[in-house]
Amino acid sequence: MAQRFGGKYSPDGQPRTSTDEPNAFTGKKRTRVGGRVNLLFFAPFPLAIRAFWSDPVGLALNLSAFGILILAAWLTREGMIAQEAYEARKVAKRPAIPRKIFASVLTGAGLAVAGFSGLDNLIAPIIFAIAGTALHSFAFGLDPLRDKGMEGIDTYQQTRVARAVEDAEKHLTAMQDAIKRAADRRLDARVDRFVQTARKMFRTIEEDPRDLAGARKYLSVYLLGARDATVKFADLYSKKREADIRADYEEFLTELEQNFSARTEKMLLDDRTDMDIEIKVLRDRLQREGLKIE
Repeated sequence: MAQRFGGKYSPDGQPRTSTDEPNAFTGKKRTRVGGRVNLLFFAPFPLAIRAFWSDPVGLALNLSAFGILILAAWLTREGMIAQEAYEARKVAKRPAIPRKIFASVLTGAGLAVAGFSGLDNLIAPIIFAIAGTALHSFAFGLDPLRDKGMEGIDTYQQTRVARAVEDAEKHLTAMQDAIKRAADRRLDARVDRFVQTARKMFRTIEEDPRDLAGARKYLSVYLLGARDATVKFADLYSKKREADIRADYEEFLTELEQNFSARTEKMLLDDRTDMDIEIKVLRDRLQREGLKIE
């Protein structure tokens, strides 16, 4: 559906928001899941074509090599996505499945099968396997093999936080999907700004799982209500584009965003207070030992 562009010089006269305000691109980095990964899906197609010009054995080997290489390409893409999610967080567990490592092995295996289908000796397929595995690993790297920022964090609590954040992310995704039905770019951007504010809280809780108890209603009750309100607003606004309906929804989002920001700031303040207490206790113990800290 066509959408009108807004801005300072548009007919509605609404100025653009400040660049200092969070938006859909705040904190985002350019994804690496692009051209190189997509080429892996196209590279095996000559094998599928060659298969139908071969004898039955060659047909089976070429199609097997094609399937293995397509699977390797899919694992590579999933591994890159998992690594980007890992790098985007200060506290993260290593991926449960080393997808890129498996993809490197499968790439070597696929090239070996493809080489064996066209040659009668085993030297070339072995060379293809070793070269394919090594080159894939060099081009795309290995999966993260260590947890990041997990020192001193209860793994049980971290698992609870991960589940809570995953459920909260589903509510945010549902809000973004629902607001698209309103067919309004400014409302899309407004919801995206709230999403960034909510995710700032998520990252704070992930760094200190002790904050989950005080913020659980924000991740469940409040976001669930925000999702339901967004769905109802999108359905109503798509039928009756009234200014007062839009104003009420934007005011609701503003109040919700302010509450999320205030709660996040309070959690950060509590973390600072906990740190100050730990430092004071340590200083008192050292002074009792007869040491003086400048």
